[in-house]
Amino acid sequence: MKAKTFIDQVEVLVRSGKGGDGAMSFRREALVEFGGPDGGDGGRGGDVVFKASDHVNSLLSLFYDPKCFAQDGGAGQGQKMFGKRGKDLVVPVPLGTEVYDVDSGLLVADITEPGQTAIVAKGGAGGFGNVHFKSSVNQAPTEHTPGGAAEERRLRLELKTIADVGLLGFPNAGKSSLLSSLSAATPKIASYPFTTLNPIVGTVVYHDYAKIRIADVPGIIEGAAKGVGLGLAFLKHLERSHVLVYVIDMAGVDGREPWRDYEVLRREIDEYSIELAERPSIVIANKLDLEGAKENLERFVKETGVSPICVSCETRDGLDAVKDELRRIVNPVVKFHHTHDVAPDIKDMPDTTGDEIPAEALKFATFLKFEEPKAKSHPSRGNIH
Repeated sequence: MKAKTFIDQVEVLVRSGKGGDGAMSFRREALVEFGGPDGGDGGRGGDVVFKASDHVNSLLSLFYDPKCFAQDGGAGQGQKMFGKRGKDLVVPVPLGTEVYDVDSGLLVADITEPGQTAIVAKGGAGGFGNVHFKSSVNQAPTEHTPGGAAEERRLRLELKTIADVGLLGFPNAGKSSLLSSLSAATPKIASYPFTTLNPIVGTVVYHDYAKIRIADVPGIIEGAAKGVGLGLAFLKHLERSHVLVYVIDMAGVDGREPWRDYEVLRREIDEYSIELAERPSIVIANKLDLEGAKENLERFVKETGVSPICVSCETRDGLDAVKDELRRIVNPVVKFHHTHDVAPDIKDMPDTTGDEIPAEALKFATFLKFEEPKAKSHPSRGNIH
């Protein structure tokens, strides 16, 4: 049996820790006639916490271990000693994870930022020891309270890939080749359909350290929006993309008609989500180096009225045009040195091979963040600038 390597939906049982019981105890000590109550409080139960992690890209671990139980709090003890607090259970989940309550269907958390945490099961409070119930009219109380109950619930986790750009196309359209040409990602590439079985994310890095994340999802077939094949499972990974890229096999290697492929893809996205269909998009005419591609391109423009960006991953033609267009639409954050509006030419950088690096060379380190010094106030004006 082949083991699973990618899971984007899983149902789990979470249970927080039960609070520790408060203690009922009286002080017993030599030469102390009236010891009085000294029962300590119970410890709080641990929480179940989901935390976003850049090092996790699947819900695979929760698929094989779907029970998430936090530690119970310890009971209180005599001499006013508190019980041990239950240890929180922190579960790493990938960015883009949506958490739903199975019973109510409500969204519990949408985890989209690195390091973001969501408490999905709160630990029970610790009980009070009998020391809390001492009073002038009740000097030897025996009352103490039990710890708070644990919170248990069933949750459904759905992963929706976070990327600025989503590649969309039929099987064998060359999406994986395009992703590997634009970024350092290494998806599986072969001459048969459905070589991509789960979403792959690559990052395009520009000369000024601006970055764009591109997601390659498995090929879409006609009827995917209605559940044909695994279309729904694949299309949901495009929901967070700001830009859709329609990758069309302009050579029609599998006997397909490129203009009809584009119309089918547009219809599938429109039927799946009107909001998704209205997002910015570009069309890429792929495999322009193959025979018949240029003839098909002319008819494609005539049939659809769309002028695509022509690309050949084999000869690397058109890749710069794709990067420029994606940058124009996404408008990623530029990480320049704060004193420069444009990236300095690396050829003008002074020699840094000596024992000391010249101060002038620092302006070429565009990845460094320099902050302007704060203005100093006059001594007679306090801290007012």
